[in-house]
Amino acid sequence: MQKYNPEQAMWEVRREFGEHGGVTPSISRSSTFTVMDPCIMPEIFEGLRGPDKNGCFLYSRHFNPTLDVLSRYLAAMEGTEAAVCTASGMAAISCTLLQLCEYGDHIVSSDTVYGGTHALLRELLPKMGIKTTFVDPTEPQRFEAAITGKTRVLYTETIGNPTLKVADIPALSKLAHTHHLKLVVDNTFSPVIASPAVLGADVVVHSMTKFINGASDAIAGVICADREFVYRLMDLHTGRIMLLGPTMDPRVAFDIIQRLPHLAVRMREHGARAMIVASRLKELGLKVTYPGLPSHPQYRLMSRIINQGYGYGGMLTIDCQSRPKAEELMDVLQNEERFGLIAVSLGYYDTLMSCSGSSTSSEVPPEDQHKIGLSPGLLRISMGLTGNITARVEQIERAVKKVGLV
Repeated sequence: MQKYNPEQAMWEVRREFGEHGGVTPSISRSSTFTVMDPCIMPEIFEGLRGPDKNGCFLYSRHFNPTLDVLSRYLAAMEGTEAAVCTASGMAAISCTLLQLCEYGDHIVSSDTVYGGTHALLRELLPKMGIKTTFVDPTEPQRFEAAITGKTRVLYTETIGNPTLKVADIPALSKLAHTHHLKLVVDNTFSPVIASPAVLGADVVVHSMTKFINGASDAIAGVICADREFVYRLMDLHTGRIMLLGPTMDPRVAFDIIQRLPHLAVRMREHGARAMIVASRLKELGLKVTYPGLPSHPQYRLMSRIINQGYGYGGMLTIDCQSRPKAEELMDVLQNEERFGLIAVSLGYYDTLMSCSGSSTSSEVPPEDQHKIGLSPGLLRISMGLTGNITARVEQIERAVKKVGLV
């Protein structure tokens, strides 16, 4: 059982107020910042001054006051020294791996990761001389067997997308540090629920587009790590974020800051509703996967690594066996029952549904989908917050019966 409280930690950091006594932080939209003395600017370029070094800002691709506030809150939530925000979750993942790896290096990754991440590791990074071996995230010994003298990173998602396999982060952390490697964990599916850095991860990334923002109206990412790594990412000469430039808009940062206070409340409700729906589907005899069900293969592990009181997450899957059957079920759920919306992404306040193999995991070759247990008919559901939950259960019951799944 984890005793870390991310909700409390988030609000124990210095509270940032706005100009003129505003209870919310101000939006600093300036692209560049002035200095009072010409001698200060060279010191900023030399890394002697910065946001936490005499409060100096240079240029918003480097650091920005509004993004700095959001970064501090997120670092506190994840239990890391620092954080840096990016324009997307993929930017956070790409910049992290490119900062940790160079030509000739090797990554051992979970084989159950977001389709875009899989494409990055399998298709793009090899063109830069960085190779990846994919292994089952539930078996740390597979990671160990794949480590070579060129390995630099172990990579996994806390809860795998879309199969919902749970990674043993403490075991992977021990393995990584024994071999002097870095453990990078994508915690997009489980903000507040799990704290990978507290469990031993070196770097934690999120697509904040999803649960953290919660409104499906912004694209955003974050990298949470120790201060030294964040400053490496922002180094004027070699920093991958500084040089590749995936800069978050301050207005987006402000909106996410406003939504952080109720993130924990939202995650509890997402999880509570997902548990009710998954339990009922299990009772009906469907092939449903949810980390909070005792039937989940990593249920005990999940129960051990989560922060108590925040549930098991808002994601569940139904294996409809075939893509046509999954599409038929989605059609009924959206267009007849009004249960949810057919859309990619997740973490929205309405329920979102997609057939993963032909959408968000379509970058994974069919043979690899079969290998990792991704059925062509796997329906991924991000359980929303809207509507009466009793009515929602009745809607999905009618739908699965209508399409002949029970």
